[in-house]
Amino acid sequence: MLLFRLSSALLLATAGLLMPSVAVTERAITCDDSSSIQRLSCEYGVISVQSALYGRTDRQICSEGRSPQQLANTKCSQEGTVDLVKSRCDGKTICEFSPGDIRIIDPCNGIVKYLETNYTCVPAIHFVTCEHSYATLQCEHGQVIFAYGADYGRRDHTTCSYRRPASQTENVYCSNPTRKVAEICNGKNSCTVRASNSVFGDPCTGTFKYLEVAYTCEYL
Repeated sequence: MLLFRLSSALLLATAGLLMPSVAVTERAITCDDSSSIQRLSCEYGVISVQSALYGRTDRQICSEGRSPQQLANTKCSQEGTVDLVKSRCDGKTICEFSPGDIRIIDPCNGIVKYLETNYTCVPAIHFVTCEHSYATLQCEHGQVIFAYGADYGRRDHTTCSYRRPASQTENVYCSNPTRKVAEICNGKNSCTVRASNSVFGDPCTGTFKYLEVAYTCEYL
């Protein structure tokens, strides 16, 4: 289990010094094809998705080599896209996925679509807890927890890999965004959550997982 040696207030203050004084909105646009991947990232802080569109509202974006008929509908959007992207990416430092991962339906048949995401990087306490260990979220007196995001699974080969056989760390496409940490901890001064299948379910049987959490401390 990760042990904090700096207070939550100091960690956030340090993050605030490193980050720009005004939050800048970043925009990522990815054409919906079989090979394109959208990547959101924060050098400092964690991702906070502001808006997301899957469809088409512009004739120029992702138009190369396309016929006028494939670009004609510029009032095409899938409902609920922002919630899908937020569940995947909020609270992470890096988030990668394909437009197809968030496609529920085809909002405009025959039209070339794209995914456009607007996001900011916000200061937060970000940490990882290995499976079977306990994550402790702690705020200063007079403050309460607000969990931006949490994910239980595995997204690389090295995190929480000590003395683990390769078979338990080879699946790096195991992601399970969860609201469970927010449901348990939001509004409390401190909170302990076990990183286990019994709490979050098992998104990838046989893989040794970890819990990734990002949160801030807010005054009452």
